[in-house]
Amino acid sequence: MNTTTETSVIERLAALPTASISDAMDALGLHGTLHGLSPLTYDFRATGPAFTVQYAPAGESRGSVGDFLDDVPPGAVIVIDNEGRTDVTVWGGIMTEVAAERGIAGTVINGVCRDISTSLQQNYPLFSRGKFMRTGKDRVQLVAVQTAVTINDVTISPADIICADADGALSVPSARAEEVADLAEKIEETETRIVASVKAGTTLVQARKDLGYHDLQWGKK
Repeated sequence: MNTTTETSVIERLAALPTASISDAMDALGLHGTLHGLSPLTYDFRATGPAFTVQYAPAGESRGSVGDFLDDVPPGAVIVIDNEGRTDVTVWGGIMTEVAAERGIAGTVINGVCRDISTSLQQNYPLFSRGKFMRTGKDRVQLVAVQTAVTINDVTISPADIICADADGALSVPSARAEEVADLAEKIEETETRIVASVKAGTTLVQARKDLGYHDLQWGKK
């Protein structure tokens, strides 16, 4: 996917709810939903290519948190895998301030964050398994950046497109992004037409049947 095409697909996905994107991926036999990761506030939304970060428990040497941030390009969504740990944080206020200033689209954490008031003040989108104040410094160490990470059973490669909103977060494989966007747009349009039809007096059952709602969601059309 060239840069122009990637930008176009990201813009299209950014205009869609994750619910329709998830339905489209179901229909295409793709699994990318990141179960258990939620936004700090329902207003948060982030869409962009993944910048992946892998942490592990710190060994004998001192560990640090956040040094990778200088390498993240504007518009990317940072995806941090801290193995789902909820006892130490890997994201805090300084990182939020820097990321917001540099135009990073948001951060998705398989773990927890802290200093959430800063995120809310900056309107910087954070998605995580929760919040906890205990620092990860010297407790975790950076293992790799921009390599594939696996959250739950979803493998996320650099440049896969992360979409996150009030319903949670998911990862769209970059090679299938246009296909997913095409179908998600059709699903969203169909749902809009169903609502309009019901408001005009049609039953919900009939409207769904007339517009092929179930077939569309399960890839039979």
